[in-house]
Parts: sequence; structure tokens; C-alpha cells
Amino acid sequence: MATRLVVQEICQVSMPEELRSYPGAISDPLSSTLEKQQLRFARAMEFAIHEINNRTDLLPGITLGYQIHDSCGAVPMAIKVAFQFANGMEPFFSDTDSCSKSAASAVPALVGDSVSTTSMSMARMLGLFGIPQVSPYATCACLSDKRQYPAFFRTVPSDHHQAAALAKIVKHFGWTWIGAVRSDTDYGNYGMGLFLKAAQEEGICVEYSESYYRTEPRSKLERVANVIRRSTARVIVAFVNSGEMRFLMEELAKQPPPPLQWIGSETWIIEPEFLRFNMCAGAIGFGVPRSVIPGLREFLLDLSPAQALKSHLLREFWESSFSCSLKGSSEGARECDGSEDIRALQNPYTDTSQLRITIMTYKATYAIAHAIHGVICNDTQCDKNAKFTPWQILDQLKRVNITTKNGFQVSFDSTGDPVAVYDLINWQVKKDGGLDFVTVGHYDASKPRGQEFSMTRPVVWMRGQTEVPRSVCSESCPPGTRKAVQKGKPVCCYDCISCAEGEISNKTDSLNCVHCPPEFWPNTQQDSCLPKPVEFLSWDDNLSIILTAFSISGAFIAVSVTAIFYKHRDSPIVRANNSELSFLLLFSLTLSFLCSLTFIGQPSKWSCMLRHTAFGITFVLCISCVLGKTIVVLMAFRSTLPGSNAMKWFGPPQQRLSVLTFTLIQVLICVLWLTISPPLPFKNLEQYKERIILECGLGSAIGFWAVLGYIGFLALLCFILAFLARKLPDNFNEAKFITFSMFIFCAVWVTFIPAYVSSPGKFTVAVEIFAILASSFGLITCIFAPKCFIIMFRPEQNTKKHLMGKVPSNSL
Repeated sequence: MATRLVVQEICQVSMPEELRSYPGAISDPLSSTLEKQQLRFARAMEFAIHEINNRTDLLPGITLGYQIHDSCGAVPMAIKVAFQFANGMEPFFSDTDSCSKSAASAVPALVGDSVSTTSMSMARMLGLFGIPQVSPYATCACLSDKRQYPAFFRTVPSDHHQAAALAKIVKHFGWTWIGAVRSDTDYGNYGMGLFLKAAQEEGICVEYSESYYRTEPRSKLERVANVIRRSTARVIVAFVNSGEMRFLMEELAKQPPPPLQWIGSETWIIEPEFLRFNMCAGAIGFGVPRSVIPGLREFLLDLSPAQALKSHLLREFWESSFSCSLKGSSEGARECDGSEDIRALQNPYTDTSQLRITIMTYKATYAIAHAIHGVICNDTQCDKNAKFTPWQILDQLKRVNITTKNGFQVSFDSTGDPVAVYDLINWQVKKDGGLDFVTVGHYDASKPRGQEFSMTRPVVWMRGQTEVPRSVCSESCPPGTRKAVQKGKPVCCYDCISCAEGEISNKTDSLNCVHCPPEFWPNTQQDSCLPKPVEFLSWDDNLSIILTAFSISGAFIAVSVTAIFYKHRDSPIVRANNSELSFLLLFSLTLSFLCSLTFIGQPSKWSCMLRHTAFGITFVLCISCVLGKTIVVLMAFRSTLPGSNAMKWFGPPQQRLSVLTFTLIQVLICVLWLTISPPLPFKNLEQYKERIILECGLGSAIGFWAVLGYIGFLALLCFILAFLARKLPDNFNEAKFITFSMFIFCAVWVTFIPAYVSSPGKFTVAVEIFAILASSFGLITCIFAPKCFIIMFRPEQNTKKHLMGKVPSNSL
């Protein structure tokens, strides 16, 4: 004779969270379509036990029995039933097969409960006795805590995974501003708490988070509905039981809000009853994957009035479905006449097209069967007389890792949870205008991080739109701006502030702007850094062209004067003004005009060193020649005094030596400058923010100002000597022309210093070139123009007598 074991199932009238639609379900157990679904779940366990009892590879020779108890969805009743299990008491209400002999003994395991709150109450008590409890639909993440619920297992994924999946889908579609509604139950509060935490980690902001329970005053329901209507969030996440969801939908239907994108938890997103609410078209959410249990539909339909009379549950189902009374079971009702055809029924009991929760019950039953098999059976046979305790089954359940006859995987992790796998359900409009469930994606928590979520087909959104609806508190900040959080509001509410000068942001919704590298500057949109334009006095610049023309013109004039002087080298006016120093001065002036060209063009290492040294040496050569001529004038007039031989001490050799000495001193200064710290090209990034000035650095500022200072010293000395000699008698006193030229020279270079320091960019170089050309033109004009005028246009004055003042003439 086969040994009979009892597997208990707890069935509450409103069993899973997604089936609790209205309070009346508690007082009228099987009067609604939802209770017919409940019956299907109970019979799925019965079907699984029949399959197991007919197998030879699982519990061979052992027959499993079962009892079905009603917790009524209430914590007190659930605790009472749990005590009955632990103590072996007669059930308050049960539906039992032929295992009545074992009714007074403690059960080895149970399937249920399917509501998180009642499961928590039962699991705390049953865990003390080690009685394993496998729930097909209690999803609260709190039940994973083995310290509080050591004997609790479940075949449905924990809400910990569902909350993370919902946050990921919100992030996936770019929604950062959402509303949240939850049931004020353990299921809703724990689930929404996990979701809000995950959403915060994903950078999602919640405009409001409201709770509601069906027994609360209607004013609370109206307040929640008004919050939804007034909100700016276009996406709403509803972690709500079916009962609360139905009340909320009916309240919102009275005054429909703007189109909303609903995101639902598994309790209502897979509930066919809600497909009548068109305002939820386009809703998405995660549900337990749909499956097929071969043979279940035939088992459910294999029901006759005689069989129904044997079970309290089946009798009430039969009578409520056909509106008749089985023999003597009800007074005043039409008696069933046998013409009732269960196959013609269209109700949740016979509908096996959406087997989601049903398969969880089926898997839970198989898990317990395999655990019992592991305790009392070996590979080929079972010990029918074996005595075992629930603790042994509890230990075996932790090791269960099987595949059922129909190919369903059953296993538990260390917290008693299965691998989290969900279908992404989308409510799409059918051709007839109704709504239907369409699977558009999957979520598998066993896959590597970042690859859990996948899409298999396009989502159809509210109003049949194919474009993803937007729900943001503030529009995205474009590149070139940064986000500034609005005071007193969530981080998703912000203003877009343009980046500061010199900063960019090259992506949308940047939190901060970044500085461009030193040699780069933002473009107009401030979304990328562009190389700064490099500025220098280039050859094609208009200013360069003008200065080049003056430079070449000056050099040409100097060469022309040289040619005139050379042609008239024997004339008195050329010989009287020390022709050797005049030719040397004209040569140095030519070089001075031409050296200004070295300041034009892109600075290089050699051009930087050449421009300053060439300028310094040629100008010292010019001033040395002018100084020599000035001294000659002074010496010449002093030699006319009686007994004076001044010219003997400053003859041509001494003049050459003085010019050479003065020039070599400048050469020495330049050599030291170039040796110690030469002028080199460098990029000036400080003067202008938006462009680079490529210029020649001074290297050693002391060297630069020493060169200029030496030139200034010689010019000042020359000016003083010429000023002293300006009134010496002569029709052509060269000293007064030298005085004018030195005055111009000094005026130019005194003005040059502040202009040089304050001129921006390439104009600094232009000022230096202008100073060189102005002082050079001053010298050649004041010293040589009067002489050339006499040579070319007044030849009668180009005589020794005239120059000595013996022939009256108009003074120049």
C-alpha cells in the first residue's frame, strides 16, 4: 500500500496581489471572476500532484495528498491556519482528498500564501517549527531576509528585482520626471521604497509619491486622483494591488487627466480586467513570463456535477457559473439538470491563455515533491516507512535545482528566491479597438550587469504613438550650457546657464563647464574648443605693407643720397662735412631702414635674435657717426682759435677709432645678451583671451634695455654737444642740423617707451618699426636734406668762400 503524505496549500479568496480587486471578495468568496482564477490556481496544484503521483522517477511508490485552506486574505486567519499546520489540528475550512488520516499530524510543507502581508505573518511562525513554505506569488523583498523568515521560499521573483527593472526601463526611455502611486500595504510600501531608491541611483526624480488603501475614506482616493491630474509628470509608476488600482482607475475616469504613460507592477499589468480602461493604452510593465502547462486545460475541463459535489470549492464554482443548485445544496435555486457544459464557459477558470501565476503554483508543488524525494528516496526507490521532519525537507529545498517534466527550471538562491525573469508587457490597441497584452521585451537578472534588459519589438505608446513620450521637469540643457538646480526643487528641475567665458560643455545636460586648454578657445556655441588664431605682424597685413614701403623708400633715399654725395665727393660741401663719416652714416642709415624688415613676418629663433641685435648695432653705428661729426664741428671751430691744435687730437684716425669703439661696446652688449638669455619666439597667452600673440620674447629684459639705454646715452650726448655748437659762426653750421635730428631722435624714442609698453599684440612690433623708421628719417632729413638741396638746386652756394661766410647769402 502506498504511503500518503500531505502537502497543504493556503488559498485565500483574493489570493495573489494582482487578483484583489474589491473588498467584496472577502465576504463573497467565489462570486466573482477573480475567485474563478483562484480556483484555477488551486487546481493547478492538484494537477501537479496528480502528475507526480503518476510518475515512476519521482517519489516512486509514494502518493502525495493535499489539503486546501482559506486564509481569507486576513492576517489573523492566516496565523490561525499556520497554527493548525504546526499542531496538526483539524482545519477550520479545508478541501481534502482521501488523506483524512493524516489531518491531525503536522504537515511536512505547504504551498502559499500568495499575499505578502499574510505570508510574512505565517512565515514568522512556521519558521520556528522549520516547516517549509513555498509561495507562488508573495513578492515582497522583505521575505528574502532569512533571519526573520528562515523557512520561506518562493517561485516568483522578489520585488527587489522588479523595482530595479522598473527603474532601468524608466531610465532606458529617458524619463527623468515621474509620479509614483502605491498601495498602502507591505507589498506597495516595500516595493515602492526599493523602486525610489533604484530610481534615485539612476538619476530619476519623483514629483510625488502617493499611497492609498481600499478601506480608506473616499476623500483620500479623490486627493490622490487630483494630485495625478495636476502633476506635470507625464509618466506614472503604479506599484499598486489590483483592488486599489481598480478604484483609482474608476476615480480618474470621472475626470480624465491629460494622457499619461502608465508603468505597472506585475500585480495589475497582467490583469485582463483592466484592459477595459482605455486611458491605460500604451501602459508597460513587467510580468511573470507566460507559459503553457500541457494537459492542464483538459484537467480543468474534466469536471462533472458528481465530482463537484465532492468538494466545497468545486460545488460553489459550479453553482455560481451555471446559476443552478446541485442536489440539495441550496434552497430556492434552480436545480442543475445535467445539461450544463463546462467547455462552453468563458471565464477565468477555463482561460489558460495567460498562465503566469498558475505556473508559479505548479513549480512550487514540484519543488516540494523533489525535496521530499531527496529525503526518503535514493536513485531507484523510496523508503515508504521513512520518518522525517520538516527540517529535513527545508534543508533539501535549499538544494533543489531541477527541470520539471514540462521543461520549467526550479531553483532557489541563498535567500530562497528564484532567478528573476520577467516579460515586458505593453498594452497595445487591437484592430477592433480593444486592448491586448503584447510582450515587447525581457528582463533576466542572471545576465551580466548592463545586459539584463532587452527589447524584442517596438513599444506602442499612449494614443498609438510610436515616438517615446517625454516626461521631464526641465528640458535638456544643450551643449554650451550647464545645469543649475532650481532652489528647493529636485535635481531634475534646473535652469540652463551658459558657460562662462573660456569654458565649454560638449554634451547634453552637463553638470559643469570645463575650461579650454590654454591654446584653445570656445566656438560661438561654446560646445567645442578651437585652436586660438595666432596673431603676428605678417607680410600680407596692410600695416606691414605700409611699413615695408616706408622702409624700402628710406633705404632707397639713403642709397640715392650716397650716390649724390659720391658723385659730388670733391665739392666743398661734401668735403667740409667729413665725407668719410657721411658715407659711413649713410651706410648705417640704409641698414637701419632695412633692419626694420626683420620685425615683419612670423617670429623664429633666428629672426628674433637678428632683429634686436641688428637694430641695436646699426643705430649705435648711426649715432656714433653723428657723434663723430658733432665732435669734428666742435674741434674745427676750436682749432681756429689762436694757438689751438685741437684737430690734431681728433683727426680721421681718431674719428674712425671712436666710431669703432662706440659700436664695439654695443656689439659686446648684444653678444652678452644673446649668450646669457637671448630673445626667442613665444606665445603670449595672457594679453588676449581669445587669440595668441606670437612675438619675440625679450629673453633678458636687462639686455634689451641695456641696448636701448646705450643708444639713448649716445643720442643724449650727441644732442648736448650739438646744442652747444649750434651758434658757432658759419654759413653752413652742421651742428644745428644735428641738434634738430637728435631732438627728433630723442623725442621719438622717449615717446616709444610708453607706446611700446601699452600697444597690444602685433602693434607692439609696429610701434618699434615706426620708431626705427621715424628716427632714421629724422636723421637723414635733418642732416642730409639741406646738403642735397644745395648740391642739386643751389650749386652757387657750394663753394668754399660761401661755406666760410665770406660771401653774403641767405641763411639756410
